[in-house]
Amino acid sequence: MSPALPRLTRRRRRALQGSAVLAVVCGLLLWWLLPVGESSPSGRLIFSTGVKTGVYQRYGELLEGALARDLPRVSIDLRTSEGSQQNLARVANGEADFTIATADAVAKYQRDVRPGANRLRGCARLYDDYVQLVVPQSSSAQTPADLRGKRVGVGQAGSGVRLIAERVLNAAGLDPAEDITPVPAGIDTMPDLLERGDLDAFFWSGGLPTSAVQMLSERFPIRLVPLDEKLIDRLHDEGGGATRYYRSAVVPADAYPRIAGAAPVETVAVTNLLVTTTGADAELTERLTRTVINSRDRIGREVHPAQLVDLRTAIYTDPLPLHEGARRYYRSAKP
Repeated sequence: MSPALPRLTRRRRRALQGSAVLAVVCGLLLWWLLPVGESSPSGRLIFSTGVKTGVYQRYGELLEGALARDLPRVSIDLRTSEGSQQNLARVANGEADFTIATADAVAKYQRDVRPGANRLRGCARLYDDYVQLVVPQSSSAQTPADLRGKRVGVGQAGSGVRLIAERVLNAAGLDPAEDITPVPAGIDTMPDLLERGDLDAFFWSGGLPTSAVQMLSERFPIRLVPLDEKLIDRLHDEGGGATRYYRSAVVPADAYPRIAGAAPVETVAVTNLLVTTTGADAELTERLTRTVINSRDRIGREVHPAQLVDLRTAIYTDPLPLHEGARRYYRSAKP
């Protein structure tokens, strides 16, 4: 029996050596896949969104789910708001960490030298908002100038809708305070007010399609009033640098297919930006920006405008400089 013992010992030795080699290989693979020192950010993040039935809020809800997977140690707190102008104020004064706002609202905030304006930074260019001037199908209004004397929903005081509605009315030769009856309501209530006859028209600025407008078109006959290039030229003339972010666009016929005789409608478009401040943690901002880009298709299945988020253009956050964390992401993501 004794001669067999050395052979058994050698087998065991070879087995132990093989296990050791395997452990080293696995360790190297783990080191390569999970670099030492890379930790997941932790803490609480406040994200200011928009009105409950608007695109900002739904985008925030879906992004919250994506961030919960990618940043499991970060608690996400969504805060509804009146829109872009209130969002910027919240981030600038520290009430929120990240938000979405239109480029024209950002430019106005900077031009007015509002508190914290110099601290604002961009993370990503997201998708475009389209201005939608909604009237009953039977309305006599064919241009914005035809709204004189009518009850018009112009958005809430802190919204980007209010900002652009007043500019469009001015460009059309109307005083928003004197020539119409302005109704300070949001997209959560304006469709019902129009349907009940308590409004003659309302402005909305959002991604296409906006669910509240889509649902209204399915139960009540509406149409969109065109905003042509001449009006956009007047917008550019009247607003200084802040209005250069408006450009000519078209609402395609299939955006709201239930509108009778649907056809493409000329309008104004403006870009949405993901915004933070210089005080945001660089690693958190880098990881959040990565999640925004990588979750485009998943979020886009429910919020169609999100499908337009593109790595090639997301870096252009004018009028805001890029946050350093976002810059790190774009550098690492170069093909």
